[in-house]
Amino acid sequence: MSRFAVIDTETTWADAVMSIGLVIAESGTFGLIDKRYYILTPYKNHGGMYAHALYARNHAPDLECPRKQAMGDLLSFLEDYGIVDIFAYNAAFDYGHLPELSHLVWYDIMKLAAYRRHNPKIPESAECWKTGRLKRHYGVESMYRLLSGDETYCETHNALGDALDELEIMKRLNHDLDRYVRLRPA
Repeated sequence: MSRFAVIDTETTWADAVMSIGLVIAESGTFGLIDKRYYILTPYKNHGGMYAHALYARNHAPDLECPRKQAMGDLLSFLEDYGIVDIFAYNAAFDYGHLPELSHLVWYDIMKLAAYRRHNPKIPESAECWKTGRLKRHYGVESMYRLLSGDETYCETHNALGDALDELEIMKRLNHDLDRYVRLRPA
């Protein structure tokens, strides 16, 4: 894996994808190589818990278009970079909403971030299950705060902003990519 992708989606109240953020990174450094942001029509107008964040952080979409067009562009973008490995925080959620990408090899960032044995920043005082997994506060916002030490950080729920933040979580965890848990679809 010389390059990999990190993806995030935001959905409407009816659970339709309304935006997709994707970043391409270098495996050795976790350095950003390229990014894409899609806002899907007509779903952007259907409302959702995070519809207000579609244009947050000054992230202008690369395309604001129907899903079929966005997915065609996204697949070409991934192919141009030779991407076969895709990472997501709570990967099952994004995988389930993007069947067009089911041929890729998916990995879950959360499966390392939320476990004491993989995340030395988890304090001894944190409540964990016997497996070492945090019982609570292991979402993107909590994990970013823990790893960065920035208690003011707030997740925007903008798909591109969140994909960038998830890449930063990976960078701060500093694990080789082969340590991540591969998603095993049901």
